This record gives sequence, structure tokens and C-alpha cells, in this order.
Amino acid sequence: MNETRYIKPRPGEFLMHNSVAWLTKHGMSLLGSRVLYVRGRKSGELRSNPVNLLTYQGEQYLVAPRGVTQWVRNLRAAGEGELRVGRRVQRFEPAELADDDKPAVLREYLKRWKWEVGMFFDGVDASATDEKLREIAPGYPIFRITTVK
Repeated sequence: MNETRYIKPRPGEFLMHNSVAWLTKHGMSLLGSRVLYVRGRKSGELRSNPVNLLTYQGEQYLVAPRGVTQWVRNLRAAGEGELRVGRRVQRFEPAELADDDKPAVLREYLKRWKWEVGMFFDGVDASATDEKLREIAPGYPIFRITTVK
């Protein structure tokens, strides 16, 4: 698996993407959805993208099922971001996980959202072995987030 993996959205996917973002911006989280706000690494402008916030073993994680997306690149560069649902804002600092630390988080993510993101995992699901999840791990950036005041 390639750590520069990126799956570009298909034209019809923007409708779903925009619908989830609109609902979340208006205070209706869909199964953990948040709107991620992060500064653009080139423009410096605030960018937004709907994401699924995973809570696992008392920690919070952002997983990039499409790979190294623009939000991933921007978050790496900015070193901070915000997650919003309606008017609630959670400011955070990200810590990117090493590939060996990803299998349990990927498994939990797939248990929760396979119905939504399974197409980006090439048939791998929550029942995969740790070895298989470790094999695909480089293609899926994962950030543990720490809330800051």
C-alpha cells in the first residue's frame, strides 16, 4: 500500500458530501460527523470538510479513508484544527499515528462506518487480520486528536 494513496471524489459524491456538511454545520451530527476546519497550507484560508470523529478507548481519532487528501496535507502543515457541530467548537492538535499503531483504530472505524466508507478499503473490513490491516495502514492517515482550550 502506498502512503501517497488518494481516491478522488466522483462527481455524484459531492451531493452526499455537501448534505452531510450542511446538516453538521447546522447542529445535526450524523453518527459522529463533524466539520473539520483547518488552515490551507498555501492560501492560509480556513478550509472545511465533513469528517467522522471516532472515539475509541477514550481517545478521539480522525481517519482519512480516501488517503492523503487536501485536509490531511493541510492538517499536517497547520498542526491544529477545529471540529464543529453547529455552534459547538472543539479546538485540537493532531498527532499522526505510526502504521503499526493503526490496525485497532482501522478495525473500529470499519465497524462503525464500513457502510459509508467501505468502497475505499478494497474489500478489507473489520474482520480482517491485524496483519492485513497493518499492510494497508500506510494508505490511511490517522490522527489522534487532543483538545486544546
